[in-house]
Amino acid sequence: MPQTPSQHVTIIGGGPAGLMAAEVLSQAGVRVDLYDGMPSVGRKFLLAGVGGMNITHSEAYPAFLSRYAERAPQMAPLLRAFGSEALCEWIHGLGIQTFVGTSGRVFPTDMKAAPLLRAWLKRLRDQGVVIHTRHRWVGWAADGGLLIHSPDGEKTVHSDAVLLALGGGSWSRLGSDGAWLKLLEDKGVPYAPLQPSNCGFEVSAWSELMVSKFAGAPLKNVAIGLADDKPRLGECVVTATGIEGSLIYALSAPVREAINRDGSATVHIDLLPSKPLDKVQAALAKPRGSRSMSKHLHSQLGLDGVKAALLRELAPAEHFNDPAQLAVDIKALPLTLIKTRPMDEAISTAGGVPFEALDDRLMLKQLPGVFCAGEMLDWEAPTGGYLLTGSFASGRAAGRGMLEWLKH
Repeated sequence: MPQTPSQHVTIIGGGPAGLMAAEVLSQAGVRVDLYDGMPSVGRKFLLAGVGGMNITHSEAYPAFLSRYAERAPQMAPLLRAFGSEALCEWIHGLGIQTFVGTSGRVFPTDMKAAPLLRAWLKRLRDQGVVIHTRHRWVGWAADGGLLIHSPDGEKTVHSDAVLLALGGGSWSRLGSDGAWLKLLEDKGVPYAPLQPSNCGFEVSAWSELMVSKFAGAPLKNVAIGLADDKPRLGECVVTATGIEGSLIYALSAPVREAINRDGSATVHIDLLPSKPLDKVQAALAKPRGSRSMSKHLHSQLGLDGVKAALLRELAPAEHFNDPAQLAVDIKALPLTLIKTRPMDEAISTAGGVPFEALDDRLMLKQLPGVFCAGEMLDWEAPTGGYLLTGSFASGRAAGRGMLEWLKH
């Protein structure tokens, strides 16, 4: 049943979570004003689409849910209500078709984010959503309203309910700067400190050769694992300061926590995941005659380029005279990581408002009528569509929670 026309909500943040909540509320007849500090909404969403808009992932629900790690129990009801399949149906409703790539990731057929965002914004405006850009939330007024800094100066906004969907603390130039932490802290709302997620990591130092010849080189068809965990297949990139890329992003949470706990974390790189250890040992045991070890590695195992350079960089020099030991290095080359790259470079952040500070409707227990959604909640997930799906799902859940609040 639609809400009464007098009901009015304020949404702070024009990313996927805020826009999804705006859709849920406006479809129910609620008057929605959405404020965003940037000149246009959805800027980080558009950036995520550069190189191909990976909107979600097609894997089965149990595996999908597991990507949210320790926050899976809290994310489960949100994803059951609006998971991968529901998100795809919603996209199709905007006139955008999707396809599943070979990795299981789901993309719009044109691989672009902009057409999807344009169609969505048109629908929202047709439903009466008013979007105010260059309007930044800067605090609370004495009468409980929201202080908004606009091009025309500071103003106070009042409404029946408020949604905060302010993102995390990465890519501050796109609007997600984490400044909201202090504003919530002033109201007594608990939070977990923001930390980089889906980020690169630094080593103590690469050699000059490694930096000059291989910084930026892709490390393809490798497997990387932390401690006793099963190594994951994929690819990453050697950087001037360490390593980054999708394979490392998938491990960023446990690697970061190991660094927080122990001061460093050692991952093991399998340079030849398609070859078992005994085959590598047998290949290296063959006589190499007058050939150098580099040529032997190339001729017997096809190991050259950045992989061979990484082996030289990380394996002890004496192991190159011991084929059996060198084979072990090739299959589990230890790389010690000492810190994350700066948070502003990260794709996303961990930390934020804990679910324990919210009720089942995603409303702050400390501030009745104020809801939270999106990346500012304390959850994280790897790239591959999981971040976006979680943001969409939490925005929808918050919108439905606000409708329930308004009814009562």
